[in-house]
Amino acid sequence: MGYPLNNTDNTLQQFTDLPPGLLDVAVENLHKLIPQPALFHIPGKRADTLFISVLLHGNEPTGFLALQRLLQKYHQQTLPRPLSIFFGNTQAARLNQRRLDGQADFNRIWPGTALTDSPEQRWAEQILAAMRRRALFASVDIHNNTGLNPHYACVNKLDNSFLQLGTLFGRLLVYFTHPKGTQSAAFAEHCPAITLECGRPGQEYGTEHALEFIDSCLHLTEIPSHPVAKHNIDIYHTVAQVTIAENISFSFCDKTADLYLNHDLERMNFTPISTGTALGKINHVRLPVLAKNESGDDVTSRFFTNNAQQLVITRPAMPSMLTLDERVIRQDCLCYLMERLELGER
Repeated sequence: MGYPLNNTDNTLQQFTDLPPGLLDVAVENLHKLIPQPALFHIPGKRADTLFISVLLHGNEPTGFLALQRLLQKYHQQTLPRPLSIFFGNTQAARLNQRRLDGQADFNRIWPGTALTDSPEQRWAEQILAAMRRRALFASVDIHNNTGLNPHYACVNKLDNSFLQLGTLFGRLLVYFTHPKGTQSAAFAEHCPAITLECGRPGQEYGTEHALEFIDSCLHLTEIPSHPVAKHNIDIYHTVAQVTIAENISFSFCDKTADLYLNHDLERMNFTPISTGTALGKINHVRLPVLAKNESGDDVTSRFFTNNAQQLVITRPAMPSMLTLDERVIRQDCLCYLMERLELGER
């Protein structure tokens, strides 16, 4: 697998060549080639490097599949610009899980995280340090949604270059600064950085869309710095993350759970919902969810109430990342709530 740029047990493994078999290995077998998180550097014609991270969540394979096709396309050719690739949670990918029990979330470990010290955080710090030593063109983190969502890009800064890069993927963008410790937020301090949300896993269009975007980034001379035309962008601001407490039971099938969620919940994603919309039935508890704003403040009462044992929205909002996957809800959150952001607002 080429040769490692470092080989001590306490440091992230970095390589200058890709492992044999990578171009056709199934994602569930990737751990056999890359058993732990690793960073690979592939040379290219230009001076500045495109950084790509995939499989930060093991059940989101589209980024890996897109990269695999890209590398097949340029097999035995020099890339248009250097490419550095971080392969994240290959062990969770083996089992098609977001993360394994006891593992940190690989998209909450990056510099700026509120989590305590862990081996994963040290890896993330080393990746950022290694990439800062290179001329960075842009950073792209590729994900899937477990729920029914359109394709969109996320940015952590409203700079023109970030917005231009995002609209290269599509007109739908989401601006967020919470949760902390995400890959895109860490790289945003050093180069234009975005997260791609490529729909559900297993959809051919998601893989092709991500592939086209990466290939375009490899060929760009520069990222435009002028403003994006307003008619070319729809941007939303994440104003709250909604979670369910560990001691609260929830279910889509058990009517006796503390929170019995509506079966069509994910159809609300990226759809404006009005005051009074119910997300589910409440049993045994007063309010089973916690909403936090970008500063981490409790804003539950601004968005939710218990109305006749129904969990009801108290103000207009647009949810994203609602899913019917109970394991993902427990490991991450119930949803995010967004509001439309007009360009010029900061």
